[in-house]
Amino acid sequence: MNKSAVINASPLIIMSRGGFTDLLRCFADEITVPRPVADEISARGSDDITLRTVREKSWIHLDRTRVVIPEIIAAWGLGIGESSVLAYALAHPGAEAIIDDLQGRKCASNLNIPVRGTLGIVLSAKKRGVIPQARPVIEKLLMSGLYLSRYVIDTALKKVGE
Repeated sequence: MNKSAVINASPLIIMSRGGFTDLLRCFADEITVPRPVADEISARGSDDITLRTVREKSWIHLDRTRVVIPEIIAAWGLGIGESSVLAYALAHPGAEAIIDDLQGRKCASNLNIPVRGTLGIVLSAKKRGVIPQARPVIEKLLMSGLYLSRYVIDTALKKVGE
């Protein structure tokens, strides 16, 4: 596969809480966590499930280099996490950005950065046969902090035959 992705805190936290970080492996050989996102996760404490998950998975890498946010991204007024994810993806062509924030996803689209959210990861995993059903995974992710309207969920599930 030899693909890379860069992830924001929210999808990583939600997937760690739900126990589904291995689904990320379906889309990339390596997942990068930019410094501001790593700092956000580390601030949650050493016992936090997300930090433990990141430390346990050899294919998730904390990138501690200083992030410079290009003006073209800064102009969107995003949070530092989303901005650093997009800056990384922009500097590493072909890297997919994993962001749930709608404005961040719009910015990625505007800059032709491949982007996917938590829901997209689950739906793709279902389409690829990695998971037998998407609905139970989505329901567990909702209990783990994912916010999506029932309309969005039902519409998305119809696309994968559920």
